Amino acid sequence: MPRFRSHPSRRKSRAVAIGGTAVGGENPLRIQSMLTSDTMDTAACVAETRGLVEAGCEVVRITAPTVKDARNLEAIRESLRSGGIDVPLVADIHFKPEAAMEAAKWVEKVRINPGNFADSKKFNVREYTDSEYAAEIERIREKFTPLVQLCKERGIAMRIGTNHGSLSDRIMNRFGDTPLGMVESALEFARIARSLDYHDLVFSMKASNPKVMVQAYRLLVARLEELEGTDGMGWNYPIHLGVTEAGDGEDGRIKSAIGIGSLLADGIGDTIRVSLTEDSEHEIPVARAIARIAIPGGWTDGLDEFPFDPFSYSRRASEKISRNGIALGGGELVRVVVRREVWDKLAHKIEALGDYKPELVYGDIGVVEIDPRDSDAISRANSSPEPLLVSIPDGCDLPVIAAHRLLAARLDARHPILLKDTFGSQGGDFLENLVRASVHIGSLLCDGIGDAVMVQGEPAPGQSLRIAYNILQAAGVRIFKTDYVACPSCGRTLFNLQETTARIKAATSHLKGVKIAIMGCIVNGPGEMADADFGYVGGAPGKVNLYVGKTPVKFNIPQAEAVDRLVDLIREHGRWVEPAIKL
Repeated sequence: MPRFRSHPSRRKSRAVAIGGTAVGGENPLRIQSMLTSDTMDTAACVAETRGLVEAGCEVVRITAPTVKDARNLEAIRESLRSGGIDVPLVADIHFKPEAAMEAAKWVEKVRINPGNFADSKKFNVREYTDSEYAAEIERIREKFTPLVQLCKERGIAMRIGTNHGSLSDRIMNRFGDTPLGMVESALEFARIARSLDYHDLVFSMKASNPKVMVQAYRLLVARLEELEGTDGMGWNYPIHLGVTEAGDGEDGRIKSAIGIGSLLADGIGDTIRVSLTEDSEHEIPVARAIARIAIPGGWTDGLDEFPFDPFSYSRRASEKISRNGIALGGGELVRVVVRREVWDKLAHKIEALGDYKPELVYGDIGVVEIDPRDSDAISRANSSPEPLLVSIPDGCDLPVIAAHRLLAARLDARHPILLKDTFGSQGGDFLENLVRASVHIGSLLCDGIGDAVMVQGEPAPGQSLRIAYNILQAAGVRIFKTDYVACPSCGRTLFNLQETTARIKAATSHLKGVKIAIMGCIVNGPGEMADADFGYVGGAPGKVNLYVGKTPVKFNIPQAEAVDRLVDLIREHGRWVEPAIKL
């Protein structure tokens, strides 16, 4: 495996122009979004783009699922430009190389998905010989070369955007459903582009699972740095960050902040997009908050190796201890801790809080506070015959992520660690507090660090508890409610995603530990649902297909009946429980 390092400042990449806006190099972090309007509805696309630009969006992506849609990009572009809007446009392409060729005539950038640009997903299991694999690469070269040449002639950029849920059968059979497979999928296409002396490339490695997404981007950057200088042309291409199918509400914001923020803190990322199952304008304030908070500084000078594997998840091997009758560490549940004043404010309604109860009080559980730079304090802790519950004192002047990583590196692994989102009062509005906690605590949980968490940057007791639990769920370390994978709407969507997601949540939100995927179309459906228990996917206008895992089991269900049939499917598989009756 290549070596990964965290960058104290943003990773140095080459600048790539997208029309009059450049990404990478010395340019600021760019904020992107994607239209939810039908690409054939020119007026709606123009109006939505105008709203996005007014909200602070710097690059706008539009789906082009067919040649007809791609051709209408000309009308959208001309209407925008005549109205004084010069924001760069990106065509989003899946399955149709001919649509990409048409779209490339009218936009400043084309996004292709290497998993489905020249392949269709059949989930075939097959062993490829080296010669068979090489023949497949040549087949891809033939399909991909015309687009590369057109982009080069027109001077437009290209994003090679891998999605975890749509890796080709060829990649799956050789590398598996892994971050390595995601990276190799992109590099296959990049090598073809580079062989044609085309370098206006941007990479992305999106997944709905923040852990997988973070690992894939880290591996990509490590591979690019390993390749740098091997052929005299450089591999320092800009990186676009995003968590795909993040969902809506607080869950979507938290999941996005964990994935994007973790990487920005490592110095990775030149442009970002938050994908919410909401109106596109709502994505921009979240992206801007993540960009403000998740600044590079995820590591500390003086240490060369991480106290965790940056490319795969395993929880830090602490020993189990007990505090006030509750087990901590040693593979036990990651616990939620509060200050005494928070507990006192909630004491009269603890039972009514349901799944959002505080579990331990900070001042009552013998937390040992250690500045990770204090060698004497570290030595005393490591000399203790019993494992200690350790945290970092408020007032520490290190960046939060760097401080906890340094503590995990210097402290014996047997000592459980309590994570804090801040080392003192921060202020700010609720969104900023939510993003800060998600970036700081969520990134560390994805690294495998942390046996308990405490959110102290959000002053409202109930809201701080909810943030803490939702971070645990989004990071995949403690599942206590239904988990939803929901894609953002776009012009490919075959039903109203926001309304449908709300209906599905109303019917199923009481099912603890069940994961449901809600997909507007098939583009990322089966693969992105690989971790889901059940899937609800647009199959045709007004029709829905239902999945168990990545296997379709019921087809062409009228949309009006589909939520009820989803409930029936959950019943058939023994995962349904009746909701509790509220008295």
